[in-house]
Amino acid sequence: MTTSSYTSDTLPGATVDVVVIGGGAAGLNGALMLARSRRSVVVIDSGTPRNAPAEAMHGFIVLDGTPPAELLGRGREQVRHYGGRVVFGEVTAAEPAAPSGDGDLRFTVTLADGRTLTARRVLVATGLRDGLPDVPGLAEHWGRGVVHCPYCHGWEVRDEPIGVLAVGPASVHHALLFRQLTDDLVYFTRGTELDEDTRARFAARDIRVVDTPVGEVVTAADGSLAGVRLTDGGLVERRALAVVTTMWARAEGLGGLGLPMEDLSDAMGRRFTSAVAGSTDVPGVWVAGNATDTTAQVGASAAAGALAGARINALLAAADTDAALLAAQARSTTV
Repeated sequence: MTTSSYTSDTLPGATVDVVVIGGGAAGLNGALMLARSRRSVVVIDSGTPRNAPAEAMHGFIVLDGTPPAELLGRGREQVRHYGGRVVFGEVTAAEPAAPSGDGDLRFTVTLADGRTLTARRVLVATGLRDGLPDVPGLAEHWGRGVVHCPYCHGWEVRDEPIGVLAVGPASVHHALLFRQLTDDLVYFTRGTELDEDTRARFAARDIRVVDTPVGEVVTAADGSLAGVRLTDGGLVERRALAVVTTMWARAEGLGGLGLPMEDLSDAMGRRFTSAVAGSTDVPGVWVAGNATDTTAQVGASAAAGALAGARINALLAAADTDAALLAAQARSTTV
């Protein structure tokens, strides 16, 4: 779905309290907390959520089964209800600007169309991108016959013949989780190491191990996933495939903020580092959601955004008080 499908607010001309970069669950919930505290807040949304291919999101009480687009649409409406703005566009630059007259922080955000916005604080909630194994035919089924999270979509493929396409050590744990969902599980090693102890554990759980290299993912006539073609020509019929993805925090356009990042273990991606409530080593900049917590589902991401928003508001309140005190002192010296 493209951003042209949505209504985009105009950018304000004046400096706002907070710019939220990213319009997913974390960004919208952070903006909601700020807007309800009467903060001027603008959400910059690229319109490309991580879970766009999925028919529904799961594991979030009350909202379980809600289509991702519906959740985000309602979230935007709620942010706007409290005075926040949602602007659709791509951020091409974000960097510190000259401090205000009272010494408070300022940041400038530039969009791809040249528009700019100045804010006192920044919440980065850009999410991440999933990288799939390089297997022909795999990407076409992403979010439907190909899944990565047993808690997000495992129930939907329960009791089906499932295959695990191994990418490394994390896939072993993945297999044990998906074994809980089906009695028919095949583990395709794809050249990864599998020691004898693990093979014995798999055998005890009736997990079949296939060491023959994978050639391609096969699509059925109706467009569904049919199975895995091996390089020796054999077809292992599967109705679903589970893969551990590499996870890359979306950092495009954010280099000017100087946010620290770190590599995930086993070369599984890269994330922004953060501390309590999403605080970072960069004064005035917070990060929340999958951009820093790659394992967070929708509910956890939303909660992280809310926590970051509340913390930003608290520190802005302190900064407002400091500025008011300085102004009062300046007035008293001129009397």
